[in-house]
Amino acid sequence: MKKALLFLISLFAGIGIFIWIGRFVGWQEIRNAFSVFSGWQGLIILGLTLLGVAAGTKKWKEILRKEGANLSFLELLKPYLAGFAIMFFAPIFFLAGEMIRAYFLKEKMSVPWSKGIFSVLIDRISEWTVNLIVIFLGGFFFLYRIGRPPIHLAIIFGVAFLFFFSLIFYFYFKTIKRESIVGFFLKLFGLERLNSDNSILEFEREIFDFFRLENITMWKTFFFSFLKTLAMYFRAWFLILFLGKNLSCLFALPILSFTYLAAMIPIPAVLGSHEAIQVFAFGSLGLGAPTATAFTMIIRAADLLVALIGVVALFQLGIGILKKYLR
Repeated sequence: MKKALLFLISLFAGIGIFIWIGRFVGWQEIRNAFSVFSGWQGLIILGLTLLGVAAGTKKWKEILRKEGANLSFLELLKPYLAGFAIMFFAPIFFLAGEMIRAYFLKEKMSVPWSKGIFSVLIDRISEWTVNLIVIFLGGFFFLYRIGRPPIHLAIIFGVAFLFFFSLIFYFYFKTIKRESIVGFFLKLFGLERLNSDNSILEFEREIFDFFRLENITMWKTFFFSFLKTLAMYFRAWFLILFLGKNLSCLFALPILSFTYLAAMIPIPAVLGSHEAIQVFAFGSLGLGAPTATAFTMIIRAADLLVALIGVVALFQLGIGILKKYLR
């Protein structure tokens, strides 16, 4: 009876997820995602996308190894992809992808919840740091060579950038001064009782300790973050070349920075936001709006393929949990 119930739940859940993704992304978009990568050029774009995934997974592996959780690359690849799928399809749920990854570690690999949360927070902080550096450098180079964007784009994307920049700046400022961030907000909202055993502040101190200059793992973390960014940089440059536009590699940096900037707007699959900013960027560079549209669609297609693999991993996690509780 339990096995039959599990089968029915998994069947209907799988059908529901499949239909939702199809309607949300569009069946034609999914077909295009597969057709784009039929040639060798598409395989290069997909390969660079997967290289970025590999660098991100390797970075997470190094963080966990520092915490005493020696897991293999392949063991971590599945939860990493599951987290990516959540971030791709539902970015409005802040840090939901990271929480899924930590939960995956706890349920499947018996990694303590605290270590899982620690690892994904470190991962996200390092990635935001590198992404913001790319956005700043790319944006500065673009404004220096081209000029100012339209006011409505400047406001929308400027607010998103300033929000994440403020978070990262505040974090590193407090880290250097060794001043508690959590303690301040607990006191501000009268929630000191939640830290009666001092565990929250201890957890925060561990994060501060990770970002010490003498911590080799911190430097490895940033190295793999930059490696992931480098893969995305070449993906953007090669794609522009494949679309028939002869563009200096230097100008691929602002294009990538605008891709990262669009991702800061919590819109599923960055639908619309990516097109809006890249149409402006490509137009300013003399590449044309149609090229921008093709660029964003192919980038989305590559990420969509990875996200769909992550959905399968997420679905398998759900089935595993059901098996555990329906025994």
